[in-house]
Amino acid sequence: MSTSDSTPYPRVPNRADFPAIERSVLDRWAKNDTFQDSVDSRPEDNEYVFYDGPPFANGLPHHGHLLTGYVKDVVPRYQTMLGKRVDRRFGWDCHGLPAEMETEQELGVSGRVAITEHGIERFNASCRESVLKYTSEWQETVTRQARWVDFENDYKTMDLSYMESVMWAFKELWDQDLIYEAFRVMPYSWGAETPLSNFEIRLDDATRPRQDPAITVWFELDSDGISNAEPSEPIRLLAWTTTPWTLPSNLAVAVGPDIEYALIKTKEAQWIISSDCLEKYADDIGEFELLAGVKGSELVGRNYKPLFNFFAERDDAFRVLSADFVDTSEGTGIVH
Repeated sequence: MSTSDSTPYPRVPNRADFPAIERSVLDRWAKNDTFQDSVDSRPEDNEYVFYDGPPFANGLPHHGHLLTGYVKDVVPRYQTMLGKRVDRRFGWDCHGLPAEMETEQELGVSGRVAITEHGIERFNASCRESVLKYTSEWQETVTRQARWVDFENDYKTMDLSYMESVMWAFKELWDQDLIYEAFRVMPYSWGAETPLSNFEIRLDDATRPRQDPAITVWFELDSDGISNAEPSEPIRLLAWTTTPWTLPSNLAVAVGPDIEYALIKTKEAQWIISSDCLEKYADDIGEFELLAGVKGSELVGRNYKPLFNFFAERDDAFRVLSADFVDTSEGTGIVH
């Protein structure tokens, strides 16, 4: 930038040097301690508390962190402009599978048995060391994106004070009767023997493609009123599913209203399956006696016994429903 005797305005280059502008702004902020001054100049009794949602420090920042970082900067910066005192403590997430998976790779151990043999205390110590591996890279990136945060007074989820604060908050919720127990379908790691968050299953190399088998299960049906059925023996609906892990949350089964089903009898029980599917299940069923044909519409509305008791108290579930999408090209003509 230069000036000339012929003009009162500074001369600027035709092409802006953005890296130089960035360095100039960051150097000025650092020299004048601008961020800390924005905190100290506000009264302590007019506070706006903002703790940064912590990233994992054992992984490098990427472009996705930039977007959320700008959002996290806009809110406290706006509150600062309103005259609030905003400390903006940065945080580090030190718990969860990302920390453990990184340490497993570094130590060359994998799974609960191997970790136990290695020594849980030794493994935890390695996790604590590994989890803050890239703090300097994070600080450089966050600073360069023009965010104002307090790195010196940061918090870590592995700090005892932090863990005690979580326990305190949970107890407060418990005392206010805001904690309840319920059931939820969640991804589960058999190797780590723990449920997984949606974030964890999106980690690199967290999942591997595999072919899950479809299975056929039976539901014991209320047989009252079904023609030619023997009332002394149970009737079992043979249902087909490609998502067997959802069976604990089953609330209904579906049939095609216009599909013809067969009521058959074997040594074990009476069964209902689509007439078109009898041939492909012949080896599994074995010898049977055909008792009657049953229209899908005749099964709609009937109750059956749940496989599990998770929702047994509900009076609006465990019924046969009518569905146009049910066909006999695959499975049994009855779907979960």
